[in-house]
Amino acid sequence: MDEMADRIHDTVTYARNLCDNIQWSPMDATRTEWDYLARVVEIAIRAGATTINIPDTVGYSVPVESTGLIKRLIAEVPGADEVVFATHCHNDLGMATANSLAAVAGGARQIECTINGLGERAGNTALEEVVMALKVRDDIMPYTIGIDTTKIMHISRRVATVSGFPVQFNKAVVGKNAFAHESGIHQDGMLKNAETFEIMRPGDVGLAGSSLPLGKHSGRAALRDKLNQLGYEIGDNQLRDLFVRFKELADRKKEVYDEDILAIVGVSEDAKHDRLQIVSMKVTCGTGGPAESTVEMDIDGKKISATEQGDGPVDATFKAVRAVLPNKAHLQLYQVHAVTQGTDAQATVSVRLEEDGVIATGQSADTDTVVASAKAYVNALNRLRIRREKAGPGIDSREISYKEVPWFARWAAAICRPFFLPVAGWYKRVAKPGFWNMHFGFCGLRVILFAAPPQVLPDCRHRQSGVLFWPARTIGRCVIMA
Repeated sequence: MDEMADRIHDTVTYARNLCDNIQWSPMDATRTEWDYLARVVEIAIRAGATTINIPDTVGYSVPVESTGLIKRLIAEVPGADEVVFATHCHNDLGMATANSLAAVAGGARQIECTINGLGERAGNTALEEVVMALKVRDDIMPYTIGIDTTKIMHISRRVATVSGFPVQFNKAVVGKNAFAHESGIHQDGMLKNAETFEIMRPGDVGLAGSSLPLGKHSGRAALRDKLNQLGYEIGDNQLRDLFVRFKELADRKKEVYDEDILAIVGVSEDAKHDRLQIVSMKVTCGTGGPAESTVEMDIDGKKISATEQGDGPVDATFKAVRAVLPNKAHLQLYQVHAVTQGTDAQATVSVRLEEDGVIATGQSADTDTVVASAKAYVNALNRLRIRREKAGPGIDSREISYKEVPWFARWAAAICRPFFLPVAGWYKRVAKPGFWNMHFGFCGLRVILFAAPPQVLPDCRHRQSGVLFWPARTIGRCVIMA
């Protein structure tokens, strides 16, 4: 305990010297023994913490415990009444929102939450749930939150698109069925007075009051109006591109609903500028044998095609794409979601790829699930390319073992080590082959010993971010920075 107390004091004090607002969190606080928790919280407060976050790390707590714990900390820990208490809840038992609101009742004034409840395992407290609960029940929870609730639905959809995790239909506040009424008695009550069965209005979270479908005869003005209702403000050029895709979809579907419009918007607007594009594809599948897919792609202006077989049409198509463009990307996620009901419904497909530590997610929508899958896969490959190019060389530089370091670096380390304390960054190869550095800490300064052949570093003086690089005519240069 003494060692832990020293670490808490030292780290919080260090942070307090750098900025004024310091938040400190004791992991798994809700399952921690009271005496231990009270002592470490007191140490953090004395060291300068201004916010104490009490996390329910594994979603174990129940609301009555959340209220009681916050109340007791504020009442019994010295100095606790002068800091802000926060709550951080997980949803393992489905009580994250209830626990967060209970903590507020106990005195917490900060809720840590996520859009759509995304998070580790079963997720975290959903922002939209606590915000609307505080808004709807301000009669018993009269707190100011400062959030424009009409933006909730828009940001929920954006997060779902980017993350690749669609919102479940019966999700509170932002689910597709959150404001749907199917029961006859409910419908009758809604027709007579909406407040009979609605504690909040769709408009409160940014939903349009009605969902009138568009069709093949709808014009640009109607599409722009619909996009505005859905929370999208777009320019003329973007509207032109969206309208082309809308008309293509309207020719295949009798009616285009809000969800279809959102799926169109969710597809990359810059797809026509992608370096990798699908020109055409043909898939054969059935019960007579393995599926076969022929894919023709345009890669930087050059058309290449390949035919592959696989376990189903999607597997065969992905293999054909890999044959056209060989890559080592690992498929982490493949997810299909029907946008609307009916056999002519659009399918939105999310594909997440990982290659050498770089992750990219692609999305696409089409009434043909296999076509949507292929486009989403290629979209993810395009984004992988873009991220690598933006990152530039050296993004995947790896840490190397002591034995891989050249003899002159090991010799320099042996001489310097007795005089300096090693810190993070030990033997790291960066930027260019043959260039290593070793970091040491001494008297509050950091010393970086460069070990490199003379041709690697330029023979010039270069000052960047207060770091001075000496001319590299010899091996082993030291740079000292505060």
